[in-house]
Amino acid sequence: MSIPKKAVCLLSGGLDSSTCLALAYREGYACYALSFDYGQRHKRELDAAARVAAHMGVERHLVTKISLDAFGGSALTGDIAVPKARSADEMSHGIPVTYVPARNTIFLSFALAWAEVLGSADIFIGVNALDYSGYPDCRPEYIEAYERMANLATKAGVEGLTRLVIHTPLLHLSKAQIVTLARELEVPFALTYSCYDPGAEGRPCGQCDACLLRRKGFEEAGIEDR
Repeated sequence: MSIPKKAVCLLSGGLDSSTCLALAYREGYACYALSFDYGQRHKRELDAAARVAAHMGVERHLVTKISLDAFGGSALTGDIAVPKARSADEMSHGIPVTYVPARNTIFLSFALAWAEVLGSADIFIGVNALDYSGYPDCRPEYIEAYERMANLATKAGVEGLTRLVIHTPLLHLSKAQIVTLARELEVPFALTYSCYDPGAEGRPCGQCDACLLRRKGFEEAGIEDR
């Protein structure tokens, strides 16, 4: 019996990262989920990540604490209002204040370190270049550049033991396509969480970019969001 390859899967608790984790499982990987307590506005997404990781039976779910709120500069980590009720046209222009400076670069660096320790050559990240709000670290050219750098920066890469691959299976999918794929993979929608600015009891606000994009995806896919 062959031993499955290991993969580090970045898991925020949102729909996209949960779908990406499910895809890694379908491809036969033994999955190690990595989440971050990075000083974000709320911890509901970490609760969701724990639920999704437990439901999918990952080999290990690691939550790492880093303090990006020490720098601020984002509506998700600082004293900046989260934009609400933006139109699709408004969301398609510019880089919004919910962008967290260098977040994916930092997250991928942690994933790279863990992958090397695990002897893994595979990292999965649920970035999307279509239905996202202009984040520069979700673009394909960024992922390609990071992958090249990663293979120059590690002992495993330099010695030719492994060649790291950053898997971005959702990169060119619309949100509706992601929702449809998630249903096919039996991703537990009710366990995932996407809101940037929930109320006191954790109920999604329904008006931030993340909520609006999620709603748009489910509506266009013709699937009920439970």
